[in-house]
Amino acid sequence: MELENLKFESLENATPRELADAIVKILDARKARDIRLLKFKEGSDLTDYFVLATGTATTQIKGYAGEIEYRLGEAGVKPLHMDGYETGTWIAMDYAHVIVHIFHKNERDFYKLEKLWNDAEEIPLTLMD
Repeated sequence: MELENLKFESLENATPRELADAIVKILDARKARDIRLLKFKEGSDLTDYFVLATGTATTQIKGYAGEIEYRLGEAGVKPLHMDGYETGTWIAMDYAHVIVHIFHKNERDFYKLEKLWNDAEEIPLTLMD
């Protein structure tokens, strides 16, 4: 889906999965790389979902985070907290039941969150080419 055609109805009462899917669509429309959706076990103290994505430059990474914040804000959802925007090498956005991690490739390779949280289930995604 093209970014200019990407519109969301209100997400204020969205399920965690619906919110995660909206974030994945935004990142995909912005051409983020290596997008992954991890689902944590029921009753996890951490969160329900992680959305992971990679960018190649700090400006691009900040752009992804800004687009998520803008699009979800239009749909009535604001992040509880955002970290890392100043440096733009690893931005974490906390939407309570969904946490978004947008990395520079070097940070993604170093921290390997997919391996750290290997007990989380990776949800298959259908993304644009």
